[in-house]
Amino acid sequence: MSAQVTLQPERLDRALRDRLRAHLTVLYAPEQVEATLDRLWWMLERFVGTVGDRAVRDALFDERDVTLITYADQITEPDRPPLQSLQQFLSARVSGVVSGVHLLPHYPATSDDGFAVADYDAVDPALGTWRDVSALADEFRLTLDAVINHVSARGTWVREWRRGATPFADFLIELPPDTDTSSVVRPRTTPLLTPVETASGVRWVWSTFSADQFDLNYANPEVLLAVCEVLLGYVAKGASVLRLDAIAFLWKTLGTSCIHLPQTHEIIRLWRTMFDAVAPGTLLLTETNVPHDENVSYFGAGDDEAHMVYQFPLAPLTLSAFHLADTSQLQEWLTTISTPSSETTFFNFLGCHDGIGLRPAEGLLTPAEITHLCDLAREHGGGVSYRSQPDGTQSPYELNTVFFDALNPVETAESPRRLLQRHLAAQSILLSLAGMPAIYVHALLGSRNWYDGVRQTKRLRTINRQKFERATLESELDDPSSMRHQAFGSLLERIAVRTREPAFHPSGAQRLVSSPRPLLAYERSAMDESSHVLCVHNVTGRRQRFEASAGDGVTVRGALTDLIDPSRTTTVDAHGRVSFVLEPYGVAWMRQTR
Repeated sequence: MSAQVTLQPERLDRALRDRLRAHLTVLYAPEQVEATLDRLWWMLERFVGTVGDRAVRDALFDERDVTLITYADQITEPDRPPLQSLQQFLSARVSGVVSGVHLLPHYPATSDDGFAVADYDAVDPALGTWRDVSALADEFRLTLDAVINHVSARGTWVREWRRGATPFADFLIELPPDTDTSSVVRPRTTPLLTPVETASGVRWVWSTFSADQFDLNYANPEVLLAVCEVLLGYVAKGASVLRLDAIAFLWKTLGTSCIHLPQTHEIIRLWRTMFDAVAPGTLLLTETNVPHDENVSYFGAGDDEAHMVYQFPLAPLTLSAFHLADTSQLQEWLTTISTPSSETTFFNFLGCHDGIGLRPAEGLLTPAEITHLCDLAREHGGGVSYRSQPDGTQSPYELNTVFFDALNPVETAESPRRLLQRHLAAQSILLSLAGMPAIYVHALLGSRNWYDGVRQTKRLRTINRQKFERATLESELDDPSSMRHQAFGSLLERIAVRTREPAFHPSGAQRLVSSPRPLLAYERSAMDESSHVLCVHNVTGRRQRFEASAGDGVTVRGALTDLIDPSRTTTVDAHGRVSFVLEPYGVAWMRQTR
């Protein structure tokens, strides 16, 4: 982790108040602005008085930042809260190599594996306490989920709304059931409006994701204030990163697509202003599973919206490259991506609690190639989820599978070693690209698709959400012959290599090197140009020779030594010519020797 310095949060001065007023003026009627600002101001003063001086890193992020994505109850054992078991397991097994933990929703919830939050301010008693959450934050850079587009239909806020209690009476979006909502972009095939019995009769409520997840009405400033208080509470309890779940859908205006609306961006700007002032170093991470151009809009100007956005195209493009033995589309895409400032970076990932999103691949892969990925997912034991289009048709939305099985056939004559090589090659691309890498816990553990879980829940999305009994998991990890042992050890070693190399700083320069289709090659450079690494990845099961020169984009010179296998060395001549062989699914991270 970066060194930390103790800073007093910015004094709450007139300039900050004016900036907050400007945000609120965009969102609300003039007569609502001052009263909303006064209450927000009181909230911020109370927050600053509670946290006092804050330990703040001297950099927003660096090459040592690698985040592990996990559920709170990922690892269980008798007579101990799962959060404590998770903290002890991670402390013993990954501390000092993995720097951050993204804790998936640990709040009381009624469905969707935690994403239908019933009480924002509580920890599910079956998981542990806030003290257990804070214990994770003491050792790891903690990311907490802010599931603030919607709430549980059976949660505390909705219960008060049903009664018509103040201030919850206008917390949800209500419409007549015959309202024309055909222009609304949908991520699901379920109905948009859900009937609800209330004290005043049946009312129809906006529910983007499911009948158990009701969207909040941000046109009501009471909702914004309530959510601001929730977010400040998460930071007070140890969160360093706030993951803004499903944020693209936050604001709704009938007659529009109700996605990426200007008011949504303005709310994110307000939160950026707020946290930069009272909790400097807190990062905002936006989760928007949409095509790339829409996704990167959440960087804003580079200093006023999200610090990080999810790099959604990476997973489907990487998967396609391995299946086609062709990195040309991945290469072409990499030449087009950039961030607007050194204060922003991509949150790179290949797997998470959701499936492999396909919407971000639109325009990057052809419809036929996307269909091919869907067919392969099914052949490899996974499945496909669909979404409704405005015209009533359905299109593939995500592949439901662990990434390991998306890469590797379920029934194959290939050796376990070959399956592991393919897996590690894909994860090495993730680890070496510009951006902050996030590793799903099942990638680290070499997990396969969880069919028992699908049978238990009757939900396809459970397929990559297996949970573990600690003693059984530890036994597998300690068995040198097991796939888990080999996957865990090899990937953890690769992560350690990455975190020691300044050229892998998330904002360090990245230059594509032209290479044959079976290879993906690029150079990475440290922020201060003190280190340069040529990264080459073989996405095929055949030996490949990498040959390139200055004309192909090679800028490293002199002796090169492989960070992964120091016995591999080569020399780049004065004309930038370099040549070496990569074994099937081989990876070389060749560092320029000083």
